Amino acid sequence: MAEAAPAPALWLVDKPAGPTSHDVVAGVRRRLGRLAKVGHSGTLDPFATGLLVLMVGRATRLSPFLTGLDKTYLATLRTGFTSESGDPEGPIAPAGAPADAAEIAAVLAGFVGEQRQRVPALSAVRVEGERLYTRTRRGEQSELPEREIAVRAVSLVEDLGDGGVVVEVRCSAGTYVRRLASDIGERLGCGAYLTALRRTAVGDLSVDDAVAPEGVARAGGLSPLRALAHLPARELAADEVVEVAHGRWRAGAGGVDGPVALTHDGRLVAVARPDGAGGLRPGIVLEDPR
Repeated sequence: MAEAAPAPALWLVDKPAGPTSHDVVAGVRRRLGRLAKVGHSGTLDPFATGLLVLMVGRATRLSPFLTGLDKTYLATLRTGFTSESGDPEGPIAPAGAPADAAEIAAVLAGFVGEQRQRVPALSAVRVEGERLYTRTRRGEQSELPEREIAVRAVSLVEDLGDGGVVVEVRCSAGTYVRRLASDIGERLGCGAYLTALRRTAVGDLSVDDAVAPEGVARAGGLSPLRALAHLPARELAADEVVEVAHGRWRAGAGGVDGPVALTHDGRLVAVARPDGAGGLRPGIVLEDPR
């Protein structure tokens, strides 16, 4: 019997330090079989740990609805030093007397809100068609692009002593927490960089519910519907499910101006979008029409 592709599923994976996000995805794909499609909703640097949201099978089509969700991190900062990379990769240099926890806590509120953030020199952002980290490692100086980000909240959660602290950061997608750490160091006047970073949440998906990469299997995982809990939902009748699967369904938008999760009997059938003429049409279909 021919090998079947895995059913659409969502897996919450606790990424360890060391491998890249691509490494984790590749390892899972090997375990699930050659027909498996596997994707993730947002990269973690190799030194970082924590929540990596993996999508399997047709659920990979849901990536656009996950990549833009807010992220929550536990960031371990070491003050009194700078790092060119903003993290343990370095190179690291002393920059002043370390700050104490009270000094660090006092400046954090100033980083909350919408703002423009310079991307790190050692980042994967492309400048003139080339990765910025490639240009930086060749010794070239580049104008660092800026992007619009939002820091929703940042707070001190643990004093590690000797200028080290753990802060919790909730921020928009695209925020570089290592740049935030170095900016905090600049504000303190003594430098700072990340010694560790752990992603604890993507939207309302929590690392507390995650498994190790080796725990991902062909059966199991979360319903793809769980990934779209932030979207409005519309329950379909059984005959409508067939119409959606064959691309024939259309309904009134009912005042909705964004994507809508189409569900039936507790499962995600499709995601519909306004068609510009007062109706909704399926844009992404997870249901197999056969």
